[in-house]
Amino acid sequence: MTTTQSVNVQKVKAGGDPNPLANDDLNSAIGPKISSQRQKKKSGLRKTLPWIIPAIALIVWQFSPGDFLPSPIEVGEAAVRLTANGDLQTHVWISTRRALIGFAIGGLIGFVLGLANGFSRILSELLDTSIQMIRTVPHLALIPLVIVWFGLGEDGKIFLVALGVAFPIYLNTYNGIKNIDQRLFEMASVYRLSKAALFKEVIIPGAMPSILVGVRYSLGIMWMSLIVAETIGSNGGVGYLATQARQFVQMDVVVLTIVIYALLGKLSDVIAAWLERRWLRWNPAFNPKGIQP
Repeated sequence: MTTTQSVNVQKVKAGGDPNPLANDDLNSAIGPKISSQRQKKKSGLRKTLPWIIPAIALIVWQFSPGDFLPSPIEVGEAAVRLTANGDLQTHVWISTRRALIGFAIGGLIGFVLGLANGFSRILSELLDTSIQMIRTVPHLALIPLVIVWFGLGEDGKIFLVALGVAFPIYLNTYNGIKNIDQRLFEMASVYRLSKAALFKEVIIPGAMPSILVGVRYSLGIMWMSLIVAETIGSNGGVGYLATQARQFVQMDVVVLTIVIYALLGKLSDVIAAWLERRWLRWNPAFNPKGIQP
């Protein structure tokens, strides 16, 4: 009997594994599976965790005593009823269209002004003080003037949304450019980058984290502005639906409109977070794995 065989026999008598190499192979095969299962459990927990508090609130709401609010079941029945006759889809689409148009106009204006003032010191000294003064005026306080200027049509509602959206995007774009590391500009001058290349390679990527923060914040202001705008002389939209329901004391529909605004706001936030992950994959703060695009 060879020395190896005698050692294996002694291990078998002692209750050990006669083939440690085979045991290592088994561990190497099982290890990744266990790690994968753990990662799946953690991923499932991360997806479930944000909805725990809303689920608890829904349960408490359903079983809470009092007649101040209709129950979630009654609100759900109102949603089914309005969906069946097509009113809910129509009003949601009208509100979404207004919000997107106002966001596009206000976002573009805020972005261009922030880009110009952040890049040009002369424009910053000329325009920034005036913009900051206008920014401090609550835009919803301008509703009487908006009615005089635009009447009760679509233009006034879109103007209010655009005005509310423009300032957060302007401010974050402006500050994002101002906070770019000056060494990047020095490097760009060493490589003699053109102005177009400077914007593309240095300014836009350097300011993008701050810009997306402004976008995320302005999305909330967008819906808040629209809620108020649609309660004034409107003939369609979720705000109009809420006003009509209030006049006829349909509290289930009123609460339904609040839930719809909350869901639209959450959807907007999810889209903004997705844009952050997609456009900032180069940034370790938004991409812990460090995967390059």
